[in-house]
Amino acid sequence: MAERVCPWWIGYLLASPMRRWSQKPEELLAPYLREGMTVLEPGPGMGFFTLPMSRMVGPAGRIVAIDIQAKMLESLRRRASKAGTSERIDTRLAQPDSLGIGDLKGGVDFVLAFAVAHELPSPAVFFREAAAAMKPGATMLLAEPVGHVKPEKFQAELQAAREAGLAVTAQPAIRKYLAAVLKTN
Repeated sequence: MAERVCPWWIGYLLASPMRRWSQKPEELLAPYLREGMTVLEPGPGMGFFTLPMSRMVGPAGRIVAIDIQAKMLESLRRRASKAGTSERIDTRLAQPDSLGIGDLKGGVDFVLAFAVAHELPSPAVFFREAAAAMKPGATMLLAEPVGHVKPEKFQAELQAAREAGLAVTAQPAIRKYLAAVLKTN
């Protein structure tokens, strides 16, 4: 099991509108998203990023949101229904040792791994599965909270990403996060 998995009830705090004062999903993700894209989001919680992304990819786009906690996904589905974007969001319950995304092979345009890799049982498995799901030239934004992830651990995650065939192309400044943009070959 992962070192620390965010309890489901914390999802209410993470999805709070007050969080938008310090993080604006649309601004953060604008360089990476376009209408019609397929997005993979492991660990979506209750949808702080998922719902804005579902609007950004438009009716022809798709968000595949995968979590290990059914209560997070239930809340995300309710919120997506209220927002009118539920038809664009495919919620999936992950297994402890796999995201279960074999059906996405080569079909994902963008992966958002925001404050999640450190919670996974094996970041190496995550990066391999995500890289296999990504189209050639697809992008991943990896961001880890400074309070939970030390620079050495973040570097180890980047090494696992490189071993999975992803290349670090940038390290954007995101307040209170260690971040990297990765691309497939």
